[in-house]
Amino acid sequence: MRFKNIFLCLFLLVALPTGAQESMMTEISYPFLEKLIAVAKANYPKAKVYDSKVTIAKIAMHKAKQDWFNIVSFNYLYSPNNSTTLVNPTLLNGYQFGASSSVGNILQKPGMIRAAKEDYNIAVLNQEEYNVNLETIVKQRYFAYIQQMTLLNWKTKSLGTTESALTEIKYKFGKGEETFDNYNRAMGSYSAAIQSKIEAEGAFLIAKSNLEEIIGAKLDSIK
Repeated sequence: MRFKNIFLCLFLLVALPTGAQESMMTEISYPFLEKLIAVAKANYPKAKVYDSKVTIAKIAMHKAKQDWFNIVSFNYLYSPNNSTTLVNPTLLNGYQFGASSSVGNILQKPGMIRAAKEDYNIAVLNQEEYNVNLETIVKQRYFAYIQQMTLLNWKTKSLGTTESALTEIKYKFGKGEETFDNYNRAMGSYSAAIQSKIEAEGAFLIAKSNLEEIIGAKLDSIK
């Protein structure tokens, strides 16, 4: 009975460490998350690709509109020997002006402009869709980062509590007030707590690396 009571107390100390975070929600900062999203949009290479596609489509649309001036060609003929007579009347003495155009080009032009506008709209929509997906990925990785950070803090405090319990049992064992089996089990609990903390550290570093990869910057550089 005494053995069961000791390890029941030890379990409670490990499972409920003093001051441990019971929720990750208090660690989440939505203003900081918005900064991360903005940095990701500015830094992530694929986001820049969509920005460039929108710019190219916009330039093509403006060019299609301006090409109205290119479907009509103007020309003039300079004839200094011409003179105004009743036999050969000339409105502009010495100069003759003219303009020509293709009916086919005129008919095709509105369709070309509409196509350029649609290409621009498609580029904008693709960019918006990508931004939504990028925001989702950043949020997921940020929440995973906060989750692993909270777990690491919890594991660290659990390790400290387990170490304190081991120290107490070790002291009593040295005085002959505890059995070797109890001391050995306490050592096993302490070793398991160390392993759990190391695993939590690895998961935290991976989550941090994944978040920094998508935002294209170190977290410490973002304030």
